[in-house]
Amino acid sequence: MTESERRNVELRCAFCGKRNRLDMTRAADRPRCGECEKPFLLDRPVKVASEDLQTVVAGADVPVLVDFYADWCGPCKVMAPVLDELAAERIGSVLVAKLDTDRSCSACTGRAARLTLRRACRRRPRQPGLP
Repeated sequence: MTESERRNVELRCAFCGKRNRLDMTRAADRPRCGECEKPFLLDRPVKVASEDLQTVVAGADVPVLVDFYADWCGPCKVMAPVLDELAAERIGSVLVAKLDTDRSCSACTGRAARLTLRRACRRRPRQPGLP
């Protein structure tokens, strides 16, 4: 597999805490944790802890959409089904992650938007007339 075909992400298992490198080309097959054998459900937003956010976003070979949410937040509740649908439709090509701002305030300082999109792949040169 060449560098341009790589589609890996590194996520921590929600059950045992072990970090796993997952091949997103096989995300629909429900990859399992190498330690506890529990499946990673990548067809829905994946909870990410603040200490893992930088590792997940910077190390991903696919675009990562992070929802900074709170359980009490009305707009967050409205967006949740949309993000669930996006994760299911784009499984393997986009990682949809979510970070609870009430539990992980340190990761949210300086962030004005509720959603952040970062492309982990190489940036394309800008074309005249396009943002």
